[in-house]
Amino acid sequence: MTDFTMTTDAEGVATITWDVTSKSMNVMSAEAFAILSDLVDQALADAGVKGIIITSGKKDFAGGMDLNVIARMRAGGAQAIFDGVMQMHQVLRKIERAGMDPKTLKGGKPIVAALPGTALGIGLELPLACHRIIAADNPKAKIGLPEIMVGIFPGAGGTTRLSRKLGAMMAAPFLLEGKLSDPKSAKAAGLIDEVVAPEDLLKRAKEWVLSATDADLVKPWDAKGYKMPGGAPYHPAGFPTFVGASAMVHSKTMGVYPAAKALLAAVYEGALVPFDTALKIEARHFTSVLMNPSSSAMIRSLFINKEALEKGANRPRVEDQAVRKLGVIGAGMMGAGIAYVAANAGIEVVLIDATQEAADRGKAHSEALLDKGMKRGKVTAEKKAEVLGRITATTDYAALAGADLVVEAVFEDPKVKHEVTAKVEAAVGPDCIYATNTSTLPITGLAAASQRPDQFIGIHFFSPVDKMNLVEIIRGRKTGDRAVAKALDFVRQIRKTPIVVNDARFFYANRCIIPYINEGIRMVAEGVEPALIENAAKLVGMPLGPLQLVDETSIDLGVKIAKATKEAMGKDYPDEAVDHVLFWMADQGRLGRKAKAGFYAYDDKGERLGLWEGLAHKYPLDKMQPSLADVQHRMLFAQVLEAVRALEEGVLTDIREGDVGAILGWGFAPWSGGPFSWLDMIGAARAVEICRGLTAQFGPRFHAPALLREMAEKGETFYGRFGGEKAAA
Repeated sequence: MTDFTMTTDAEGVATITWDVTSKSMNVMSAEAFAILSDLVDQALADAGVKGIIITSGKKDFAGGMDLNVIARMRAGGAQAIFDGVMQMHQVLRKIERAGMDPKTLKGGKPIVAALPGTALGIGLELPLACHRIIAADNPKAKIGLPEIMVGIFPGAGGTTRLSRKLGAMMAAPFLLEGKLSDPKSAKAAGLIDEVVAPEDLLKRAKEWVLSATDADLVKPWDAKGYKMPGGAPYHPAGFPTFVGASAMVHSKTMGVYPAAKALLAAVYEGALVPFDTALKIEARHFTSVLMNPSSSAMIRSLFINKEALEKGANRPRVEDQAVRKLGVIGAGMMGAGIAYVAANAGIEVVLIDATQEAADRGKAHSEALLDKGMKRGKVTAEKKAEVLGRITATTDYAALAGADLVVEAVFEDPKVKHEVTAKVEAAVGPDCIYATNTSTLPITGLAAASQRPDQFIGIHFFSPVDKMNLVEIIRGRKTGDRAVAKALDFVRQIRKTPIVVNDARFFYANRCIIPYINEGIRMVAEGVEPALIENAAKLVGMPLGPLQLVDETSIDLGVKIAKATKEAMGKDYPDEAVDHVLFWMADQGRLGRKAKAGFYAYDDKGERLGLWEGLAHKYPLDKMQPSLADVQHRMLFAQVLEAVRALEEGVLTDIREGDVGAILGWGFAPWSGGPFSWLDMIGAARAVEICRGLTAQFGPRFHAPALLREMAEKGETFYGRFGGEKAAA
């Protein structure tokens, strides 16, 4: 069965239905595009056909392009990409012109897109080429062009059409930010033309086809005298828009995301020429982006690998372990957040704390989040009541009866955690899985307090729980497969992305992020300009500099972690230089943003004013400041070498989890695709060479791991050696 089929009714309205039978969501393939083209040709050539409806046989319209198409085009090189994109432009332009006379712009056949649900990527670019877009009133549907989020931009005419339809300023959120809208919001923004009741979708589409006039078929950019909404680049009104857009893009991307810059160039250059030439310009820039290794790395990590992990790529082969009743012990910010996301996903939750007041406060956190959702129009009163009705706030452990998963989220104190483990296991059934939420404490040691260590597992949520998409699942030495499967199924239920790692101090995420923070603090002690440290991090794609990050997470937490690590490591503890700075800051009462005083200065509302000038008095600036590249190398290699060591030691077992976890967990330079993708990008040999220089200057923490040196000698890549190339875009 083909992806597109066509039927024609007695009134001469042809309906082309998109239905990829092998997938739950329609995606466009090269073969499907050819079929669509042929069907459009047939309908345009058939004198009995008055017009065409393009719709879906599924509840949604389409999820985008089949990434295998992009992979095949990239494999053929730049010319193959350009030719493939231009073929898509030709098909969509044929739909747009619909057989009309090129001079009179008359005689075409009306073509309408009827969207039953979600329409993303090519799923919106195709409708944008139609003469009218009608969507079903489906509040769950998402309409937009999210390509920028995975390192590319809309390359099948979406960039050119939307910017000419809305103007550069109004199109910017949808093109440069990948903003998605429900149908009513999409209509209000001008993305689509009509929203109708779902049962009336095809009826209304047919009505429009039969009543459309020649004028209804002519796109504004094909009409004589077209002027770009908001002004073209050299128009007095448009000039400030493009100047501002360029500054905004650089401010947000720091120049490290090639897709955003290319998209803006395509819009700018395309606005200066006729429409068909603009499509060629868009294709040229799209080709350039696809040939950039950053785009393939981002697609692989943020789309292919992320999706694979969410679907259970590393899940043990155990029967379904979906959570029916969840216990959460500890109603602080972390426990309250876990209770909220679980209840919001439809799971019954028992939230326990030492006092009823604390438990109620934890439940109130959910109410506050739901109230925010109601103010934004995202949550109804009924939804709020349902979610809150699923949360029981109590002090009584007996309420855990029937729970099949308990997540403990109490203080990072082994003694307290051991006491809670005993209380929970006395109250739950023998099959209940017990998970401890911890960011630093080894799981195997905590499991010693359990009577069922095979059912004991670590689940590390990131704060704030409702916003952070990554969940780190930690397998202790005795953790069984059912516990891992239960944790994975739970994470899937709450719609987050899991990675599974083996037990070790700091696990994976904190193992990598702490050296990043420490390297920044070391440089402060060495007299490196703090502004250079912070801006160097941002210019290489880190969302926060190390000093801002430690302010956000709190300096006293850093002190606690340092003391615990030093106690555990003894003489091998490597961070004395960091502690001098960190402990001094704590002694000064500068505990970070929560204290409105840290490495940064803050106003009374807690807003950052700038780096604290007092740092220079305690740690005077060195006259010879390092180069930007040297500072960036120190901060990047502090992270990626730990990622390699984690793989080498078996803490990480899948480099996909290493890359996805790094981006989602602490924001490691998303443009790079993650630590392993970045090392593949620069090459193992170059990485080892940089390590040698850093080791000679700053010590053994930058010594290249044996695995990296071996790969350099053999000319290997991580995705080549560890089986990831088969998953590459």
